[in-house]
Amino acid sequence: MIAEIITIGDEILIGQIVDTNSAWIGQQLNLNGIRVKQISSVSDDKEHIVKALKEAEGRADVILITGGLGPTKDDITKKTLADYFNVGLIEHLETVEMVRDFFAKRGKELTELNRKQAEVLENCRVILNHNGTAPGMWIEQNNKIYVSMPGVPFEMKAMVDDYVIPQLKKQFDLPFIYHKTVLTNGIGESFLAERIEKWEDSLVANEIKLAYLPSPGMVKLRLTTYGKNEADLKAKVEKAIEQLTPIISEYIYGYEEYGKEPDQLEKLVADLLLSKKKTLSLAESCTGGYISHLITSIAGSSAFYQGGVVPYHNQFKHNLLGVSNDVFEKHGAVSEECVKAMALGVKEKFHSDYSIAVSGIAGPTGGSDDKPVGTVWIAVANDSGVVAERFQFGTDRNRNIRMTALASLNKLRKMIIEE
Repeated sequence: MIAEIITIGDEILIGQIVDTNSAWIGQQLNLNGIRVKQISSVSDDKEHIVKALKEAEGRADVILITGGLGPTKDDITKKTLADYFNVGLIEHLETVEMVRDFFAKRGKELTELNRKQAEVLENCRVILNHNGTAPGMWIEQNNKIYVSMPGVPFEMKAMVDDYVIPQLKKQFDLPFIYHKTVLTNGIGESFLAERIEKWEDSLVANEIKLAYLPSPGMVKLRLTTYGKNEADLKAKVEKAIEQLTPIISEYIYGYEEYGKEPDQLEKLVADLLLSKKKTLSLAESCTGGYISHLITSIAGSSAFYQGGVVPYHNQFKHNLLGVSNDVFEKHGAVSEECVKAMALGVKEKFHSDYSIAVSGIAGPTGGSDDKPVGTVWIAVANDSGVVAERFQFGTDRNRNIRMTALASLNKLRKMIIEE
């Protein structure tokens, strides 16, 4: 079964709000074996809405629409749908009472304008709204299903969970769609694609689709397959991942089960430190405390995180962490020698089992011929010593900070695992 999602509202198109509805609906449909063919956002314009509906009919079996069901003149979805299906609007008495009760609980009278919320298409099944005033509508015509819902996220989500998904599962024998994502760090998309080319080619025979999902500091590899037997689908994907692992084992840091919270590097590191009852400290120059932010976003981080220092100026790298002034004179602050000294210094200062130190040129200015913008040195230390590695990122400051943080956490993760 193929679905299409249409969101209606000028506020989406001008960027005033972000369309989170489509992402959430798409995920719920996929989890229940319904593939989404297209997502469209259209303006509060009758011709535009009608055009989107006609196009969706040619692609999809189920068309889900959100937005434009309010009582004001700019909310035209209901009237447009009535004209589109050539039907009238009728007052739904149960909804009238629900809307009346909604306002009564807030100490307000039901106005004629708000009473119009209870008007629905005469050919629809009403989806009651227990969280707001605008009901949803389920319409079946020409072997297609149309579902119109409010744009308010928590109202829409309740309708999808309580009515739309159960009704689709009741009416249709839906297949299973299985996704699993491999999370990698430390290798770019093109280099990764070249390295796994033969493995990727082998997926076709097993009817597995691969998608590359790059973002700053990581590339996700999503494997997707469809079928009637969920256990067989999972086994097929797991076997493919098992064949992939030896090819890129040094870059894989976790996995993501579709619809579940993905593995975050900071959480993986936190779990490792907690399981081993070890502690961590940080010395951050170019990241300005961003790694500390990621670490402290983990509940219970006080059990393993000792603290950190953000010594931007060399004077404080020297005064707080004991980095020799000779290091700055001979090698500079962005150097192997500097980050190693920083890592050992912060480890000693906070009496931690592990430490991370970073120093680099985040940009967009400050680079040189031998150390261009995006040059970063990362060091990690434990009781056995300290290791450092140079990275060359890009020219975007925020991306460089994010990529440095992820690379440093992954370097620490590897050190802990290898011990």
